Amino acid sequence: MSFEFEKELIAERTNIPGMLVFDLSVHGDSRGWFKENWQRAKQTALGLPDLGPVQNNISFNAERGVTRGIHAEPWDKYISVATGSVFGAWVDLRPGKSFGEVYTCMIDPSKAIYVPRGVGNSFQALEDGTAYTYLVNAHWSAELKKTYTFVNLADSDLGIEWPIPLSECELSEADKKHPMLKDALPMVPRRTFVAGANSQLGRAVRALAEERGVVDYFDFTDCDEFDISNASDYFKIDWTLYGTVVNCAAYSDVDAAETEAGRKAAWAINAQGPALLAKVCSEHSIVLVHMSSSFVFDGIDKEHDETEPLSPLGVYGQTKAAGDIVVANCPKHYIVRSNWVIGNGENFVKTMVELSDRCADSEDCLNRVPVVDDQFGRLTFTRDVAEGIFWLLGYRDEDAEPSVPCEYGVYNLTGAGVAKSRAEIAAKIFNLRNGNSDAVTPVSSAEYCEIIERLVAARPIHSSLSLSKIENAGYLPSDWEIGLVEFVCNDLSV
Repeated sequence: MSFEFEKELIAERTNIPGMLVFDLSVHGDSRGWFKENWQRAKQTALGLPDLGPVQNNISFNAERGVTRGIHAEPWDKYISVATGSVFGAWVDLRPGKSFGEVYTCMIDPSKAIYVPRGVGNSFQALEDGTAYTYLVNAHWSAELKKTYTFVNLADSDLGIEWPIPLSECELSEADKKHPMLKDALPMVPRRTFVAGANSQLGRAVRALAEERGVVDYFDFTDCDEFDISNASDYFKIDWTLYGTVVNCAAYSDVDAAETEAGRKAAWAINAQGPALLAKVCSEHSIVLVHMSSSFVFDGIDKEHDETEPLSPLGVYGQTKAAGDIVVANCPKHYIVRSNWVIGNGENFVKTMVELSDRCADSEDCLNRVPVVDDQFGRLTFTRDVAEGIFWLLGYRDEDAEPSVPCEYGVYNLTGAGVAKSRAEIAAKIFNLRNGNSDAVTPVSSAEYCEIIERLVAARPIHSSLSLSKIENAGYLPSDWEIGLVEFVCNDLSV
């Protein structure tokens, strides 16, 4: 068999979502050949998930015609051939619209295939002495084998054109008895664990999962069931069930965080909790999505990108920055930075609406609502954040399994549009609600403290976050001013 030497490493996507075919460079001479079969840095740059293999298996096939499969297993696989060649056939057995999709190709030592969890794998040896090898990212166990999903190799509905007729091939008795595709059960996907389910964002994640029809694959918990800062609570959870953890839990009272009790609570929930989550996600190869804040910056720059050094002003910002640092040590992580979050719960817009209504019922309320005019940013609606998280994870549609997730790392995710001061936003809310924007009095932060007769925590002057990175990843946040009109005019629903 001849190989094309010194060719460029290429990754080809297939009709099965998430499945990749790699063309490998094989170096040879009269003695034989050598190849880089798996190269983490090069291949992750081409879209291969950082699968973290824990086991390497080899299937030796003594004679031409040995045919194995179709088995879908609860782990990702990276397949190649050490000697000989095979005809490979794969069937998507994950729940969703791609269920039943088939992909076939020939594999010799110059090709490698990445097969996502839940895609059925099979092959036919085309030469005597073929060694078929694969990396997996979960340890085999008899318990996990119970979760396998199978399809019959001979199912004509699959349309697989085996080079060697199956009647002439060596098949196991078990493979002969597997069900046809129409009778096969989809593989149960890894579940998503949502902490802080009763927060504004947690409610938005639940609503979007329900809308997409995938809520059955989500588990929602709040602090009364699972306290992310309590190490003993982690023993209550079977983490092997989960592929993703979304951390919506946070201590967000910026002023109270400056008190003794608030400081302890903020450090526990915003720093210790994420550290424990990062530890368990690292141990179980789980993707961790963690919500951060523009308060990790001092607000001197008018817009902050993901590479800016952390420079928090107050306790709240310090605890959020600490959370970012520990989560960044989890191999599979998304740190999602947002600001001025608005959803189903207590928030700035809801407070301004209530004040506008109160002023509309009182003749002496004009110019009585002080709002700071020296803090600038953009509102972020929880619906947009939930959609952005789904996008990063690879949930592009209603499939229960993600397709191609975005590169791990830090992403800013806020509303798009022009940054405005809190006073300008408040005036817009008052005008939308009751046409009484004159009731808003713009004041400086220092004047505000004097008016309410108490100190408040230092806040960044500029909270706007650059959206270039997430836009380049394909997600386009909506304009916050359009969202504000819809939010106020729809009785504060998201």
